[in-house]
Amino acid sequence: MSTAPTTPPPAADRQVPTAPEVRGQDDGPSGLARSNAVRAAGFLAAAALLLAITVASIAVGARDITPGMIWGALFAYDPEVDEHLMIRELRVPRTVVGLVVGPALGLCGALIQAFTRNPLADPGILGVNAGATFAVTLAVGFLGLTTPLGYIWFALAGAGGVTVLIYLLGSIGGGRSTPAKLVLAGVAISAVLGGLTSAVILADREAFDDLRFWGVGSIGGRQLDVVLAFAPFIVVGVLIALAVSRPLNALALGDELGASLGVRIGIVRVVVIIAVTLLAGTATALAGPIGFLGLMVPHAVRWFVGPDQRWIMAYTLLVSPALLLVADVVGRVIMPSGELRVGLVTAVVGAPVLILLARRRTVSGL
Repeated sequence: MSTAPTTPPPAADRQVPTAPEVRGQDDGPSGLARSNAVRAAGFLAAAALLLAITVASIAVGARDITPGMIWGALFAYDPEVDEHLMIRELRVPRTVVGLVVGPALGLCGALIQAFTRNPLADPGILGVNAGATFAVTLAVGFLGLTTPLGYIWFALAGAGGVTVLIYLLGSIGGGRSTPAKLVLAGVAISAVLGGLTSAVILADREAFDDLRFWGVGSIGGRQLDVVLAFAPFIVVGVLIALAVSRPLNALALGDELGASLGVRIGIVRVVVIIAVTLLAGTATALAGPIGFLGLMVPHAVRWFVGPDQRWIMAYTLLVSPALLLVADVVGRVIMPSGELRVGLVTAVVGAPVLILLARRRTVSGL
């Protein structure tokens, strides 16, 4: 008895997996948070935590300040009161810089990790920060541009140029970039640019004397007018990052399947490079090269919410500034003179985290 041959269902009826359904190697299909309700509750908790840390950033330091004094400095300012002057001129601008730079560095790391499909990538490891730092060094050493508003364009050019260069180098030898190639290219470029940056600084130490704290990463010493001038660059970068979160979910499945789902691979990559340039370049120009934040936060967030880039970026917007402000407060408490800059604290914390992540048999899937 013959049977009719079976035919595959039409393309419209086939079930194509989406990126959030891709199972991470050790965190299940949806991370620790198994439902959107749990993720939403966690997001609200992260927002409350950021608010509390923001208040602590203003109150805690070499001289602790009471909440009543903070309220008076913000809404009944008296320049004759030392605490009011300290809050308005030092701690509030410092905190605002952390609230601006933190999301930029965290989202930049999340974009690079999704872009390269490498959960251990970040702007520091891939050399993006090194490119921005080297460009700023050239602007200061050869053109005498010593203000952030003067060298921000060099920082953007350096970050964008290195991002493109690393992607091109990672595509050599097969026409397709791989996470391993991108990391190797980034480490090599970062080492070269780091050496060149040091050579320029040593050749003219006096020109870089005022930027010695910027060179290790610091959110202090910036006035609010400078932060407001830089904010539009970061806002545009954040909006672009959030806009490409859904296409990046599809790209996590691979270029071929992503293209079959209607994602324009080339356009997404160009848009990601633009966002990385704006975020990394502006953050570096404003606060210097702060490392490991873009690595730690997206990776930890992914472990909780799963591989969906929309949730990863939403959480990163809150967790990154919270962690940066905590690192700054720790630096102020350990050394009340303020010499332990936030870039050093994140490096001390981030290096062991990177070692632990590298020693794990599995990492959170993208």
